[in-house]
Amino acid sequence: MSKKVIVLGGDGFVGWPTALYLSEKGHEVIIVDNLSRRNIDNELECQSLTPIQPMGVRLQAWKEQTGKNIRFVLIDVAKDYDRLVQLFIDEAPDTVIHFAEQRAAPYSMKSSAHKRYTVNNNVNATNNILCAIIDSHLDIHLVHLGTMGVYGYNTVGIKIPEGYLSIEVPTKQTATHEPSDNKEVTPISDSDRIAMEIYYPPRPGSVYHMTKVLDAQIFEYFNRNDHIRITDLHQGIVWGTNTDETLKDERLVNRFDYDGDYGTVLNRLLMQAAIGYPLTVYGTGGQTRAFIHIRDSVRCIEIAVANPPAKDSRVLIFNQMTETHCVRDLAKLVSSLTGVHSNSLQNPRNEAAENGLEVENAKFLALGLKPTKLNEGLLAEVMEIAKKYAHRCNLEKIKPTSFWLPPQAGAADELPSKAKTVLSNPLKSSTDPIH
Repeated sequence: MSKKVIVLGGDGFVGWPTALYLSEKGHEVIIVDNLSRRNIDNELECQSLTPIQPMGVRLQAWKEQTGKNIRFVLIDVAKDYDRLVQLFIDEAPDTVIHFAEQRAAPYSMKSSAHKRYTVNNNVNATNNILCAIIDSHLDIHLVHLGTMGVYGYNTVGIKIPEGYLSIEVPTKQTATHEPSDNKEVTPISDSDRIAMEIYYPPRPGSVYHMTKVLDAQIFEYFNRNDHIRITDLHQGIVWGTNTDETLKDERLVNRFDYDGDYGTVLNRLLMQAAIGYPLTVYGTGGQTRAFIHIRDSVRCIEIAVANPPAKDSRVLIFNQMTETHCVRDLAKLVSSLTGVHSNSLQNPRNEAAENGLEVENAKFLALGLKPTKLNEGLLAEVMEIAKKYAHRCNLEKIKPTSFWLPPQAGAADELPSKAKTVLSNPLKSSTDPIH
């Protein structure tokens, strides 16, 4: 069924291909953006590897290729509250998709100013959207793009559930004693326990991830108090660049970020391989992460739009990912395909050097998602894009410049030989094989 959808943050890496995909599927799409990501390019003095056209050029190209109209409204969702409310009232959308947040963990850790900006922008945007839905007096379904990073990346020994953790809580205090009391502790029977589900305990790894945890708490309150229908998508690391829609015309090309702040890990490795630059691996590369191809990302969002939670039900949470991989294994794969060696750098992040990760993603699979798994053909496709635009690469922007803790001397230089040995002879730590 066709819906009217407002895509907040529709000029961004995931927002843009999502807007095109939904338009292609017959939905009426309105993009809202303040173009802040383009301004951050200017701040960092690093443009997308692919040339991003002005919004008007993009939308004209889409109309020429498909005959479909996508409208654009320039609004800062975190600041222009009255305009946002009026937009909701005037357009009466069925669904609002919320991408309107600063999305890079490294950028959020760059300085106190960047931490403050990320919190102010992300949290205010989320609060404003929910308040605007209330003030519009409309039954609008909110779909939010969150992150798997809210769960944290420490090995926990269980499969990460989709948002909610089942627990049992004692209903009364057990008898306690000091070691010298010689008294037995009263056991708790099944009748003394209450089963419940709670939000999975968060463990954010950056200020950016922290804002996503705050989003979840805000959603829980507005859902419970104001009965707003909300879907929260905990997305893995996105890789790839183009979708079928962005390939229709070069003016529609999606972003390809390769720098240390905004470049996602697999895209960074593939770009570096394409230009013969040593692959930048942080620490031992033992970090295991969840991944999803950009094509699957937009499909998942369409599925979420088509399957809103019932009125008065709790926040619906999906783990939006298709596979997990260890960064070290990804680097080895890219190196084996291209002959470009890895360069181990001191890890700019404050995180576990090695971790395991297993994730539940049954909900999207049950709703028909057919995962696009990592394969050599898709890797080659991304590298071809990188080669095509290699002349736009600024080599000085590849190494990390944002640090979780005060950087040590040589933080962006090579690791000692011990780490190089680990990288070349890795312990198997990824939970899925690389296909």
